Amino acid sequence: MQIIPAIDIIDGKCVRLTQGDYAQKTIYNENPLEVAKQFEAAGLKRLHLVDLDGAKAGTVKNWAVLQEIAAYTTLSIDFGGGIKKDKDLNIVFESGAAYATIGSLAVKEPDTFLEWLRVYGADKFILGADVKSEKIAVAGWLETTDINIYDFLQDYISKGILQSFCTDVSKDGKLEGPSIELYKNIVKKFPSLYFIASGGVSCLDDLTALKELGCAGAIVGKAIYEGRIALKDLTNF
Repeated sequence: MQIIPAIDIIDGKCVRLTQGDYAQKTIYNENPLEVAKQFEAAGLKRLHLVDLDGAKAGTVKNWAVLQEIAAYTTLSIDFGGGIKKDKDLNIVFESGAAYATIGSLAVKEPDTFLEWLRVYGADKFILGADVKSEKIAVAGWLETTDINIYDFLQDYISKGILQSFCTDVSKDGKLEGPSIELYKNIVKKFPSLYFIASGGVSCLDDLTALKELGCAGAIVGKAIYEGRIALKDLTNF
């Protein structure tokens, strides 16, 4: 299972939110590149980079952070947050992202997303699925739809999507453990999907459980920053 550390960006700084609440923000480092280099030094290969300013504004804001990390590390970066227009997608790829993470747009503007899949190739995208009680949540988790997570994944897998991560909003940033049952169901239903668990990881035991489920990857954020998981222990997965 591939460990994918997360860096969330507000005002160019490395932060974490609790349950997506901008009022519950903790700044962990003023220099995201420094953090990314620590991940690289620990032997990790990928990075989940989230532009929280962009997500709020509806347009990419922190592309310079992406550009710097892409230039000065060998990490394979997936970038999300604020990718709504062609110009946003272009700047993300031009700044060095290996993948663009698309969430709300895949729900609200499927025609735009399908065109991007056609033009760039589905292998350049990761489908982000934020979930509340097995229903898709959008707009920074402020809005819950009636779309079932399994129907959502099935639809986009049929359209070529190869990778997806799923975040249970109720778990994110709370260090209470991931949504094991939800992920077990997803892995069982979609064995061909490169499925990445996200949200709630609090310790190495959580990662072991996700690996045993058959998750292809796991995003880890707050547990690293709070010192609950040491970077040296993440190379064992």
